[in-house]
Amino acid sequence: MVLSISGVVLLGIICFLFFKKDGMKLTHAVVSALFGFFLAGSAIAPSITASTASLASLLGGIKL
Repeated sequence: MVLSISGVVLLGIICFLFFKKDGMKLTHAVVSALFGFFLAGSAIAPSITASTASLASLLGGIKL
């Protein structure tokens, strides 16, 4: 993978600042999409997938 973790962290910080300061605009959404694309190719992707699946099963098991 060409992009290192520091690049993913940088894109994450930029996405956070865009959302916090100006709200999401089209260019901000493009940066966020790139962040998601590069994050999916990083070493932390399996952990994110497992955490998301675990959270989904936890929420799915809640009886109201």
